[in-house]
Amino acid sequence: MPRLRRWGCQSALLLAAGMANVIDAPAAFAQQAETQEHPLIAAIALAEQSYRTLQQVNDYEATLIKQEVVNGRMLTQRIQLRLKEAPFSVYLRYEEPNPGREILFVKGQNNDQLLAHEATGLSSLVGTVPLPIDSAQVLAENRHVVTDLGMRRMLEMVITQWQLETKFGEIDVKYYPQAKMGNADCEVIESIHPRPRKQFLYHMTRLFIEKQSRLPIRIENYSWPAQAGQPAQLQEEYTYVNVKTNVGLTAADFDQRNSKYSFQ
Repeated sequence: MPRLRRWGCQSALLLAAGMANVIDAPAAFAQQAETQEHPLIAAIALAEQSYRTLQQVNDYEATLIKQEVVNGRMLTQRIQLRLKEAPFSVYLRYEEPNPGREILFVKGQNNDQLLAHEATGLSSLVGTVPLPIDSAQVLAENRHVVTDLGMRRMLEMVITQWQLETKFGEIDVKYYPQAKMGNADCEVIESIHPRPRKQFLYHMTRLFIEKQSRLPIRIENYSWPAQAGQPAQLQEEYTYVNVKTNVGLTAADFDQRNSKYSFQ
């Protein structure tokens, strides 16, 4: 578990290392500043550029590291992921916690339910269990439903959020062009709302775009500090590492009868 927790605290260190290179939106985009465009316009343009890159990705394998506040508790998970965009298909194998747990979801199959199989404990004796994606059992450990998984959907939610926020003021946008996440060189976009308003989902959002691949490999969302002077509260963080794109995943990789899996 300590290995996973380190991912949750890295961002501040990574961004601090690049603070000398931080660029305010007006400085980075002088022409836009002259026309007084909303500071999020440039951020959305960068996010949409990354989204166009994702349109060329049909499938991928990756390690997904999740940190989420669910029912008042911070949950951390490390998961091996296989994802195919069409039809939307996901296979998950948990490493920490619940090692060996498997989740399978294919849109349009199994009544659009996910299949779950535990590797240990009494639950493992039950075998494969179909569950509605928004069932209480699923949402007890997840902030989002399974159809929100993946870099493409993650980026869609950020773009939608920022597009809605362009209707309002009270926002500070910064760019960290020389940030790093592990060994990956990244550009980071950070948007901050100084005061809580009903139209703002989060106090702060950070989007990490890997420079070489242009893939969105991390998203962080924070709520407002409990008291003035305190740090913002992490609500959700999704990190994709060891990403291998267009590996040629087929229907067999999302079939519960696959001999490499333990579904029964």
